[in-house]
Parts: sequence; C-alpha cells; structure tokens
Amino acid sequence: MSRRQIHFATAFALVALTILPGAAAAPQPASHTKGTPTGKPTRPLKPGEYWWNPRISPEGPVVALVSLPLQTISVYRNGILVGRSSVSTGTKGHGTPTGVFTILEKKETHFSNLYQNAPMPNMQRLTWSGIAMHSGNLPGYPASHGCIRMPYDFSKLLFGLTSRGGTVVIGDESKAQPHFAANPGVLLAPKDFSAEMLKPLGRGEFQWQPERSAKGPITVLVSAADRAVYVYRNGTPIGRAAIELNGSLGGHVFTLLDGVTGAASPLALGREARKWMTVESDAAGRGVSLADLGRRVRISPDFAGKLYNVLSPGATIIVTDAPAVRRASRDFTILAD
Repeated sequence: MSRRQIHFATAFALVALTILPGAAAAPQPASHTKGTPTGKPTRPLKPGEYWWNPRISPEGPVVALVSLPLQTISVYRNGILVGRSSVSTGTKGHGTPTGVFTILEKKETHFSNLYQNAPMPNMQRLTWSGIAMHSGNLPGYPASHGCIRMPYDFSKLLFGLTSRGGTVVIGDESKAQPHFAANPGVLLAPKDFSAEMLKPLGRGEFQWQPERSAKGPITVLVSAADRAVYVYRNGTPIGRAAIELNGSLGGHVFTLLDGVTGAASPLALGREARKWMTVESDAAGRGVSLADLGRRVRISPDFAGKLYNVLSPGATIIVTDAPAVRRASRDFTILAD
C-alpha cells in the first residue's frame, strides 16, 4: 500500500482558511515585536525575530502552523493570525517530521533525555520519540535534531497561549507532495488497544465508551477506506461508528472554533452547525468545507449526537481516504507504507 500524500500550499504557513467572517482582516500593530515594527506579520523574518499580537483575537482555540522551508511558525487563535516567529528546525538526517500533531506535554523547565541533558525552556512535546517545540539557538537555517527551536521570548508567549491537546501542523511545501499526517503525536494506539477495536461494524452500528477517558482534547479520524469514524480523547479511543458514503473524501484537517453558524448541523439532528477552521486540504479538496463533507456522509444519528456533545473548541478532525493503519510504537502513524 502506498502512503497517501497531501499537497501543502506554497504559502502554507501564511494562510489558513476559516469560515469566520472577516477572519482574514489585516492585523493591527503588534503588541510585542522583536526587530523593526512594521505591522506586516507576513514579511520575511530575520533569525530571532517575531511578531505577536493576541489582542486581535482574545479568545478561542489555538492552531500553530510550521513551515520548514520558510523556517517560520504562524499562530492562529479562533482562525485569526495572532503571532509569527522565525524558527530553526531539523537538519538533514535529523529532519523535523511533517504532519498533524497535538501537544502531548508542556514543561516550562525541561532538559533533554536524548542530547546530554540540554536545556529546552518552554518545551511543548509533539511526539514521545523526541520532537518538541522549545526555545533555542536560531542561526537562520535548520540546525536542530528535529525539534522546532524558537526565540526565548516568543516561546514563553506561545507557551502561555497554548493548551495540552492543541493542534500543530508542520508542512514542507518544497516537496511536491509531503506526507499527510506522517507522524501525528496523538496517542491513537494506547497500551490497552485490542483487535476488537478494529472489528468491522455493521450498517448504522457504533460503539461509545466515553468513560475510558473522562476529559481532555478530542481527535476524530474519518477513514473512507475503513468506512468508519474513530473518536479519541487524550489519545484513548472512546468511540467509533460505521459510515456510509459515495466515492472518496480526500485529505483534510479541521479544527473547531468558538461559536455556531446558525445553520443546521449536517450530521447531528436538531443541532446548530459549528464553526470550523480548515487547516489544510489536499489539492482535490481545496474549497471543500466540513459541512460539504458532512452532507456526503451518513452516520448513526444517535452516535452523531453523542459526538456533538463532547466536541469543544480546539477539537481536531482528520479526514482521509486511506485506512487507519496502526504501528506498534508510542507514536501513532495514521498512514503507513
């Protein structure tokens, strides 16, 4: 089986689509800027330079987009750009993986377990195998062993803005088709995982066990190949359901924002549609909203209602045409060779 791939736009770290009206409005002057203040957060950044203005969007879920070729990180809150910084990522042979990750752990004071106890202030872990965001040296080019280094002041500001379970997307548009969700940090293969959890479901059938993980960030994986949707909380499977659909769904990543649209939810009967930020879609799926996809999928109304009730801002939905293949490692790979 070949690995499903997704195309990241050339301006990957500079653009995020959102259904919020006016979300693309020009940012106001920065409240924190290292370097020459310009009010233009999309201009090229020098090593160690950053732009920061969380006042533009005071509340809502946070999504961080990292561009490996541009060596930048762009931070969105409730779909609006609130900060951007220069970074230094992994060198050749120690590359930073691309894909969709969640923040697994946060520690203001941390020392590396792999690299001679090196200090990593304001550490935010993306994988249990050693990839994290933290402050560090920024020479102006990739220089780390795979981590995402940031200016100290920016790393501290970002640390105060994010929450455990937040979404981080890393892209490399210099490759024609970088791998989609190549190494997501969500623990989607817990220790208590069993073959029963992959047993095919009948039409309209579902399983729902929210007591397996009482609280925490929700991640939803929709697999067209499996004809199933999988729900995880804190990386622990709490539910899955059979779906019916015609054709493919493409590759997409969505993050839930604050608020509702006023329209009816295409899946949860009697509920209002939520507002979602399109983090990325493959070339065939650009311009397709989550509502569009919802109208192409049929699922148990009872399950849809239960899922609707546990979703909160910051929840992530990953849509793929490939099966949910699991590897025997602490890091879950949605798609494998």
